[in-house]
Amino acid sequence: MAGSSRTTPLIAVLMGGPSSEREVSLSTGRGCADALRGEGYGVVEIDCGPDLAMRLSDLKPDVCFNALHGRWGEDGAVQGMLEWLRIPYTHSGVLASALAMDKARTKDVYRAHGLPVAESVIVTKAQAMAAHVLAPPYVIKPNNEGSSVGVYLVAEGANTPPQLSAAMPDHVMVEAYLAGRELTCSVMGDGPGQPGPLTVTDIITDGWYDYDAKYKPGGSRHVVPADLPKPIFDACMEMSLTAHRALGCRGVSRTDFRWDAARGLDGLFLLETNTQPGMTPTSLTPEQAAVCGYDFGALCRWLVEDASCDR
Repeated sequence: MAGSSRTTPLIAVLMGGPSSEREVSLSTGRGCADALRGEGYGVVEIDCGPDLAMRLSDLKPDVCFNALHGRWGEDGAVQGMLEWLRIPYTHSGVLASALAMDKARTKDVYRAHGLPVAESVIVTKAQAMAAHVLAPPYVIKPNNEGSSVGVYLVAEGANTPPQLSAAMPDHVMVEAYLAGRELTCSVMGDGPGQPGPLTVTDIITDGWYDYDAKYKPGGSRHVVPADLPKPIFDACMEMSLTAHRALGCRGVSRTDFRWDAARGLDGLFLLETNTQPGMTPTSLTPEQAAVCGYDFGALCRWLVEDASCDR
């Protein structure tokens, strides 16, 4: 964290914004703001809009805690503005944020580093609705949204593709469905003295791990640390760190996996890397950090102390 003339550092928690993940961001931001106050910081909560640059120029915070999710906050846009204003900020920088938000380009980076991914194609929305572009089962999802927003699961044997909602973008990703367990692993920095990969969580749901399963209390059950064969557990930890480094992430990231136990290591695939993992009461990264000795306040403090420009 950059030096300041203030006795108590002032943290601007950026939250809300215009993306489809606004409500999740508001929950994340409020929780983080409360935790930072508990750690002794001065905190201002900012529901981000078009006047954000002006508000920050007037406020002159010591650090921006980026609790935004989705487009504008997680895709490099707000990071570029903070670089221009020279305000230290948390999480990943411009390039890593933009890369990780684009699922197709993320897969290109994964492949270049030998990380396994599911078959997928980018097609127009009209093409995805006109005919099967992959053999079912497959998944249709936006290429640049998170939190399972706008995800369609096309079951094996489906005669026709689904009719997509008007809210879906003009181009979508069609991805082969991967059977198996939903796993995830957070990375908390990768430099000397930083924790690195934390642990692995097994996410158990009654059905698809959709938006409600992620964010509604009782929507999913988290087994942390996951009860996995050691080679699978270790591979998740190693691949998460590789993805974090390959994308150029900073601060905390979280990489999601699917694992088909019947196929052993050959059944482990990366889905995506989140550069700003959710930090709501049901979120995965705070649970993993707690298992590793960082309670919620300590995790938020660590992120503030890690903040910088030129990320």
